[in-house]
Amino acid sequence: MRDFMKPYTLPGGAELRNRIMLAPMTNFSSGEDGRTTEAEREYYRVRSTGVGAVITACANVTPGGQGFPGEIGVDRDDLVDSLGQLADTIHGEGAKAILQIFHGGRMAPPELLPEKESVSASAVPAVREGAAVPRELTGAEIKDIIKAFGDATRRAIRAGYDGVEIHGANTYLIQQFFSPHSNRREDEWGGTLEKRLRFPLAVVHEVQKAAAEAPEGFIVGYRFSPEEKEEPGITMEDTEVLIRRLADEGLDYLHVSVQDFHAGSMRDEQDKRSRVQLVQDVVGETVPVVGVGSMYTPEQVEDAMKGGVPLMAIGRGLIVEPDWIEKVESDREGEIRTSLSVDDREKLVVPEPLWNAIVNTPGWFPVKEHSS
Repeated sequence: MRDFMKPYTLPGGAELRNRIMLAPMTNFSSGEDGRTTEAEREYYRVRSTGVGAVITACANVTPGGQGFPGEIGVDRDDLVDSLGQLADTIHGEGAKAILQIFHGGRMAPPELLPEKESVSASAVPAVREGAAVPRELTGAEIKDIIKAFGDATRRAIRAGYDGVEIHGANTYLIQQFFSPHSNRREDEWGGTLEKRLRFPLAVVHEVQKAAAEAPEGFIVGYRFSPEEKEEPGITMEDTEVLIRRLADEGLDYLHVSVQDFHAGSMRDEQDKRSRVQLVQDVVGETVPVVGVGSMYTPEQVEDAMKGGVPLMAIGRGLIVEPDWIEKVESDREGEIRTSLSVDDREKLVVPEPLWNAIVNTPGWFPVKEHSS
């Protein structure tokens, strides 16, 4: 048996049937009201049949935090039934269901928001063409958003999820508070590194307070991006402080968000060391680390795990090959797909909005023009 197929018990007691997770990937397929759809649930169902856990696409904790069209909502009590249908779908195939919760901050498109205005730690736009200048959050609003993460966790518990993943990565609001680029505040929430840590840690504490109301073994994970290209921006030195603090918080895992497990620094071309492996080396003995990034074959997964990273999240690989685990189990590894064609949407059970994003984003996936 390959090592990644062995069971794994998280610190809080949750038992995973194996060490492979479905990585959280935006699918743009919920309804305009935030409710999960039948097509979205079927997409998750076929990818839940073998993995140890499914981490859903991000779900916004406030109406003003929606980052994409077709996003899962966890900002209202009337969404609990819809969320529960997705959790039941995942559970029906034997996987743990983890709801990723987030706030888009300055990355939220204003046209999707009730007030038509994005918000952030400071009134600093993202470094991208046409980026809107966000409004700086007030102290009272910051506390309301922290509370919203706790409320979202309680809804996840009511909906039957096995856990939540706090999305502190990919330039969204939690990362915006940690980043010296997007956080130029001079109050208790910004300035020094210690003050920039306050919002992420406050969210963790609020989520854990809510999680204490859940059945034993409720999972709380945290996802983060280790670096930023911007100047000033998050450095590995900053991240080492962050992950040491998070490792002391009793979390079930830390999930590193990178495009390629083996990729080096985005800030220093001379530094070729894997960011995931660096995180494992710093905190891996204290908290489980989840690796991710451009893994399509069992050999690639096992190679990534050689440095001691105990859990692996596969995203694109499980879109291309929903039966990845089953083919490993049945000695059919040679049949695992590592690319897709423009003809494959229905066969791979991919909702149309996600499929359109795949085929219209060059380099995102290995795409063949047509099936051979």
